[in-house]
Amino acid sequence: MKYRSGFVTIIGRPNVGKSTLLNHILGEKMAIVSDKPQTTRNKIQCIYTENDFQIIFIDTPGIHKPKNKLGEYMVNVSKDTLNEVDVILWLVDESLEMGPGDKFILEELKNIKTDKILVINKTDKLKSDDIEIIKNNYRELDIFKDIIPISAITGKGIDSLIKAILNLLPEGPQYFPADMITDQPERQIVSEIIREKALNYLDEEIPHGIAVGIESLRKRENQDIIDVQATIYCERESHKGIIIGKNGRKLKGIGKSARQDIEALLGSQIYLELWVKVEKNWREKEKLLKQFGYR
Repeated sequence: MKYRSGFVTIIGRPNVGKSTLLNHILGEKMAIVSDKPQTTRNKIQCIYTENDFQIIFIDTPGIHKPKNKLGEYMVNVSKDTLNEVDVILWLVDESLEMGPGDKFILEELKNIKTDKILVINKTDKLKSDDIEIIKNNYRELDIFKDIIPISAITGKGIDSLIKAILNLLPEGPQYFPADMITDQPERQIVSEIIREKALNYLDEEIPHGIAVGIESLRKRENQDIIDVQATIYCERESHKGIIIGKNGRKLKGIGKSARQDIEALLGSQIYLELWVKVEKNWREKEKLLKQFGYR
């Protein structure tokens, strides 16, 4: 039996469902999901292993026109992966016409030799005739090895997507142990879970301006309890009050929701302490970007 393995990057405009797709394939929550744009900031490497293959997926921040150093970092991470992998998955959503963001990404893809699969996501919102319209629009470009319609929410079409990927992967070794599903350190995943909950609790103008730093993550002696101390950083004093909320309600809500996911991740009872700190213009400061894990 031939064993296939390789690296697959997932790209697309922000908020087309890259992280939702990855989480569905893995059956675990490894990438954070929010309806806010630019939710994913780092390159997240996740491993999907079966008896005869191993696919290493790379979830990227999304390609967009950057507005600050954090944005530049995010776009560079996405672009750098394109020539380093075996297959590129380009996700588009249910839009019947290509928008400026799609055309921007297409220009990047035209000069890249890596095999590409177009993945039409959110087809649960489309009629079959509409799916054919989108297929034909992209088929005319003649740069995709395959076009696969899916719904990352329902799972429809994902088996067909895996088969299409395997058709393009070379024979190769098992790069990671079979029970390993991510190369992300626990602290990074925990900080991302907290950031996800903050994104979901906060207003539109704040999410891009927050980061989460894990100050401490340690298990208590002789107890099945892990103490997590974390700080949510924001850029303005006015944002600090919004994050905390009246009588601390919003911060408590973020903490309660995050604790449940962290307990599921670490398989242990969690005692979570959250603070909020103002760090003006942190998205423009190289030192802080590295401190928050954007390297």
